[in-house]
Amino acid sequence: MGSGSLARCEEAEPSHPLLYSGEGRGEGRPCERATLAADFTRRAAALLALFALVAACSGASPPAVRTGPLPAPATLWQALTARQQAVRTMNARVRATSWIGGDRVRATVLMLVDRPGRLRFEAEVSLQGTVSILATHDGDFQMLDVRSGKLQQGPACPANVASLIRMPLAPGEVAAILLGDVQVAPAGAGSAQVEWDAGRGADALVVRDGNTETRVFFRPDKPDEIVGAAFAGPEGPRWRASYEELAPVAGGPRLPGSIRFAEHAESYDQGVEIRFKDRTLNPDLPADSFTIAPPAGTQIIDVGCGPAPGG
Repeated sequence: MGSGSLARCEEAEPSHPLLYSGEGRGEGRPCERATLAADFTRRAAALLALFALVAACSGASPPAVRTGPLPAPATLWQALTARQQAVRTMNARVRATSWIGGDRVRATVLMLVDRPGRLRFEAEVSLQGTVSILATHDGDFQMLDVRSGKLQQGPACPANVASLIRMPLAPGEVAAILLGDVQVAPAGAGSAQVEWDAGRGADALVVRDGNTETRVFFRPDKPDEIVGAAFAGPEGPRWRASYEELAPVAGGPRLPGSIRFAEHAESYDQGVEIRFKDRTLNPDLPADSFTIAPPAGTQIIDVGCGPAPGG
């Protein structure tokens, strides 16, 4: 059968579908094979497109596999303590965005951070300037609402510390996160372990203290770089932080350009994002930087504490 028979078969397709189902004349068989091949190609392409769409929507990625042995716990513990000794204080300007509680709040925040837990945050809003100031020192908390002329004061408990940036932790814990690591009890050094976290693709220094657990995540190829931290209690995860866009900072090691924080098992999209605009490491910070002298006429309000995380 020549090419003319195939041409006649193609021309007959609209009104003679049996030529392509194997039930027609012999002239239909080459046409059938060509049509079935084309149909198979179309279906395969459609399936591949569907699989690609499902994978893109799910955001799933295969677990990371570590090559080589895990580092010794002492190695990562030394890296953590070396980082904490190298970065003690910070003067920074950040862009803080919060989605906690269903409210999306964004502001420029000037920060003074001292690792033992002294904090000063000044929130600025475009065209309004400074609208609120939070300070902690030696277990005390102050929060000045510049617009209303009211100053709250009380204990520096997690509920109060979270009044400006929604990170309901003790001041020292907040300071450590903002400095790019995590607060860990020195007594945990002897019992620390190292595990591979396939989801993060990171080495995890695991420090257990009673019924709590702290995890510090390190890059496997650069064990002096911390990429996140997490803390859990007997009730489950309390918080986790991701340190991203690491880059060298003058006077110190590579630090995160962005920090994402989430409570419990919530998504980071429901937490806090802090993006650094500029910062200076290890400046001298006078003690009076962490107290607020209320302007004349300010109403002073004594406050207690709300429930602590996991309480």
